[in-house]
Amino acid sequence: MTWDQMQELMWPATWETLQMVGVSTAGTVLLGLPLGVLLVLTDKGGLLQNRPVNKVLGAAVNIARSVPFIILMIALISFTRWLVGTSIGWEAATVPLTIGAIPFFARLVETSIREVDRGLVEAVQAMGGSTWTIVRKTLIPEALPALVASVTTTVITLISYSAMAGVVGGGGLGTLAINYGYFRFETAFMWIIVAELVIIVTVVQLIGDRAVRALADRGRTGGWTRLLGPRGRTPAAPATPDEDLVAP
Repeated sequence: MTWDQMQELMWPATWETLQMVGVSTAGTVLLGLPLGVLLVLTDKGGLLQNRPVNKVLGAAVNIARSVPFIILMIALISFTRWLVGTSIGWEAATVPLTIGAIPFFARLVETSIREVDRGLVEAVQAMGGSTWTIVRKTLIPEALPALVASVTTTVITLISYSAMAGVVGGGGLGTLAINYGYFRFETAFMWIIVAELVIIVTVVQLIGDRAVRALADRGRTGGWTRLLGPRGRTPAAPATPDEDLVAP
């Protein structure tokens, strides 16, 4: 197989992989973030302490995380076909990818939220802040660098899962590697695809690390709770002593 022939196959497959991972990441964050926050709030000592609910949520997350992804994809074929109308292609692969990544991301969110200083939460409570206010103005802003690191880890996991989805016709680079590397013995082509996946993962990790450092630096200079205060309000100028009251 020539390089030109490889390129004709690789670029569409790369675009499919990026779409697959992008849609799955959006769905995972959208559903996994509130689930992770709820795990913290309903836990012992949490703002919405409810042990039965916490145990049910925790058990569901643990069970979902215990199922191997390849089995999860096969088990969800009927559901995927009902939801998106097909069980083949990158659109279909986003369903098991999202469902498989939600419990993983929720546990990362739970760990990140637990690291927030308890004193900040108590201070907002003392000022009359509601649970929603504490979550929106304190917990998520203060945990933002850790949450971005969690999203980066999840994206990298989804990239590896997307390659695995190629086993059941998930499309993208995974399908290409299996079809040409395994069934047609185009070993060189397969290793080129592996190298491309490594490059994609490296770029994602570098972008994620850079974002985390930038957010951590901003947090250190002002504090997220203050940075995300009402817009248009500028810090009051430091009070200067009245010249008439200053002793000569």
